[in-house]
Amino acid sequence: MEKARPLWANPLQFVFACISYAVGLGNVWRFPYLCQMYGGGSFLVPYIIMLIVEGMPLLYLELAVGQRMRQGSIGAWRTISPYLSGVGVASVVVSFFLSMYYNVINAWAFWYLFHSFQDPLPWSVCPLNGNHTGYDEECEKASSTQYFWYRKTLNISPSLQENGGVQWEPALCLLLAWLVVYLCILRGTESTGKVVYFTASLPYCVLIIYLIRGLTLHGATNGLMYMFTPKMEQLANPKAWINAATQIFFSLGLGFGSLIAFASYNEPSSNCQKHAIIVSLINSFTSIFASIVTFSIYGFKATFNYENCLKKVSLLLTNTFDLEDGFLTASNLEQVKGYLASAYPSKYSEVFPHIKNCSLESELDTAVQGTGLAFIVYTEAIKNMEVSQLWSVLYFFMLLMLGIGSMLGNTAAILTPLTDSKIISSHLPKEAISGLVCLVNCAIGMVFTMEAGNYWFDIFNDYAATLSLLLIVLVETIAVCYVYGLRRFESDLKAMTGRAVSWYWKVMWAGVSPLLIVSLFVFYLSDYILTGTLKYQAWDASQGQLVTKDYPAYALAVIGLLVASSTMCIPLVALGTFVLHHLKRGDVASVA
Repeated sequence: MEKARPLWANPLQFVFACISYAVGLGNVWRFPYLCQMYGGGSFLVPYIIMLIVEGMPLLYLELAVGQRMRQGSIGAWRTISPYLSGVGVASVVVSFFLSMYYNVINAWAFWYLFHSFQDPLPWSVCPLNGNHTGYDEECEKASSTQYFWYRKTLNISPSLQENGGVQWEPALCLLLAWLVVYLCILRGTESTGKVVYFTASLPYCVLIIYLIRGLTLHGATNGLMYMFTPKMEQLANPKAWINAATQIFFSLGLGFGSLIAFASYNEPSSNCQKHAIIVSLINSFTSIFASIVTFSIYGFKATFNYENCLKKVSLLLTNTFDLEDGFLTASNLEQVKGYLASAYPSKYSEVFPHIKNCSLESELDTAVQGTGLAFIVYTEAIKNMEVSQLWSVLYFFMLLMLGIGSMLGNTAAILTPLTDSKIISSHLPKEAISGLVCLVNCAIGMVFTMEAGNYWFDIFNDYAATLSLLLIVLVETIAVCYVYGLRRFESDLKAMTGRAVSWYWKVMWAGVSPLLIVSLFVFYLSDYILTGTLKYQAWDASQGQLVTKDYPAYALAVIGLLVASSTMCIPLVALGTFVLHHLKRGDVASVA
């Protein structure tokens, strides 16, 4: 008798697991950036269209495959065809790469959380220089928040070639992050099912608190107007549509095998269509909701910096030209500057290099995503809030919940195929398998805590799971529709759930979604080719800012290996299966 498969305690637990996995850091730090770049409110048009024609159908497909085959990614695709086992292997490899670097974000979140209890916040002021005669030169050229991120947190090297040593404090935080993940996945669905209630719901509580606080901040309306003012001309920009499709694709976590793994623990009669719609809608709602929170805080930060700039310029001109206190205002500043320049040309030319051009629009136009938004822009805003320690603790606790929730899905994609394997599970209990996976990931992840670790983090983040995932999901849809057979799959779903599959899903699976994936695949390939030599952003301590550098040859080789190691699994495993079948046939023929 086959051992009974573990199940979620109830359907709600499964939905929470999917939401906890899908709703991640990308919703908080990628979607607001895309809104900012591609037309504010008008970006929602391509985003919603891509959700309907790409996100929901592909999410439904993966959930249905997992629920029907009742196995992890490798076993599920092997059941459809032995030649497709490589699709599952590729998913596991990509999830392994993702787990290696993704948990480093949780380590950074722990680091900032621990420092959030200090008064004043350590990133709110520049440290004194060695002589205690002024502030640190690098910090003054950059800003206190940038200095704390690049120098205190990362202790970043000037280039990728200078690896440096492992930083023990981030390394300890990484150990802690992996220990937390291990405790959450220790007993499979039994422990994960309880944890997801917290990792899925607590970020919303924090976002609601932040929304209330954000809307009361001075200048919040500037940020919200900037976000929701539609730039309709961006609808004609193909990059807006491509980025909308990409955001939906990666935000839902398609192709990693996590959704297949989660769905394999469902009751066969579960309504996976309803689950797919619920999860995708909640995921998209969260992106929009997080953008409102982000832009209210972004507006506060931009307004604060703009008004601070005006004060400095006004003070400089008032002192230099002996003007009356309070005479200069935002409305008359430009007019007075013009008058002073014409009336006192020599005196004005002396102070001109020190006069900054203050612009609220340029402050709002500064587009930041990823770690720059999470650990620099947000901390910049938090340090200027009242009771900044409280807001800092809440914010980094929310980041941790989002990060750990996604990590549960990433590790499930690796662990489910391993625990499904009779060879491995007969020798090792699931606790030991989970422990080994965490230990290996943690050991390799120490690379990201070195002085050049952030550069390696960017390489993995940019290249480990882009082209690979597009290829995996393309093969998945072709496998279901044209290898397994759409009619057969449709009858399986009807037998499982008692509901017929509508024409809409079948049209999307068989035609629209694969064509969309091919289009994205072509765009990425052409973008890489047209870009020429790949470049990265390095921190220049002497200038206190990022500078662009070319990747060295060995880094390009690593990028190539990252892409090839997962994508090549599909043809290589298919070839290996073909050779084995022919060898077995030869053995049978020789015996006969």
